[in-house]
Amino acid sequence: MENYTALILWKRVTSNRYLAVVANPHKKSLFLYKTKTAYHCFQHQQKTIKSICYKKPRKEISIEPQPRERRKRKMEKSKVLIIGGTGYLGKRLVKASLAEGHETYILHRAEIGVDIEKVQMLLSFKEQGAHLVSGSFTDHQSLVKAIKLVDVVICAISGVHIRSHQILLQLKLIDAIKDAGNVKRFLPSEFGTDPARMEDALEPGRVTFDDKMIVRKAIEDAQIPFTYISANCFAGYFLGGLCQPGKILPSRDSVVLLGDGNKKAIYVEEDDIALYTIKTIDDPRALNKTVYLRPPKNVLSQREVVEIWEKLIGKELQKSSIPKEEFLASLKGQEYAHQVGLIHYYHVCYEGCLANFEIGNDAVEASELYPEIKYTTVEEYMKRYL
Repeated sequence: MENYTALILWKRVTSNRYLAVVANPHKKSLFLYKTKTAYHCFQHQQKTIKSICYKKPRKEISIEPQPRERRKRKMEKSKVLIIGGTGYLGKRLVKASLAEGHETYILHRAEIGVDIEKVQMLLSFKEQGAHLVSGSFTDHQSLVKAIKLVDVVICAISGVHIRSHQILLQLKLIDAIKDAGNVKRFLPSEFGTDPARMEDALEPGRVTFDDKMIVRKAIEDAQIPFTYISANCFAGYFLGGLCQPGKILPSRDSVVLLGDGNKKAIYVEEDDIALYTIKTIDDPRALNKTVYLRPPKNVLSQREVVEIWEKLIGKELQKSSIPKEEFLASLKGQEYAHQVGLIHYYHVCYEGCLANFEIGNDAVEASELYPEIKYTTVEEYMKRYL
């Protein structure tokens, strides 16, 4: 006999006849039977089901959802607007969004001029299915119009002083999101150290964290749903130079350790940052939370990164070190933008600010949320330099 799970309904149809409705989940059907006694129906359900289900059912009704109903039940993927979509991380966010099946829009400035590489990149994205939307931070209505096309806004404008520091431009974007009134998630330009944990950062490096906290306050004051991405160290900037400031290619001869080189940091490949980011946008577990990217195999000290490189090249590097006092003294006389970046290195490599705390209940960790993602390990990443 089939495995019937429950009696759903009993209805008296005559003085001594009852209609039984029995569910069979395997056939996704409801079977209608007639039975005589209500007593057996209620007091001996399993026995009654067996006794009546050997009979030929009076009627079978399919409960298989119709195609249209199935489509309604399936959650539709959000439409995404990416701002800064031709930048270092932004272009990766566009690719990840398209790969994950999101209808993807890229905001581009009409005054792009003759930057042929950006134009060609935008046209390439268009060929892959992205929509190009003209807009500018200097034109409020153009921002509102673009935002009304989507569900989620991701901002990837630069917060790095050696490139361009534009974090506070997002205040204009927040105003536009408020006026549009349709955004269900906003991911501001963060993607590095969690600024909420950097209130004791040194000048002038703290300006990055202070500006990001100004943006966070504006988001939360406006009650805009958000997700903050703390992606820690971009692999290209840190691993390529063996965690040495100003270097992006690994030496085969020597390395300078910052302090004792034993403070842990976290390194994430940029394509992985983009994929984890896109995964969060429809995930209720990431709503109004900080998402930390901490791939377990990539939580390493500078010394451990150097050891991985030495293993790959089959050679031990000559090592020297620079104490923190000497490192801080070296900032004097350097350009402002370089001082900002070096202070970030100081907090990461001398204080271990990325990995010296436990993630609390107000945050989540990406590799735990999405274990299906096979992230790039430090060793795998370093092989490209061989």
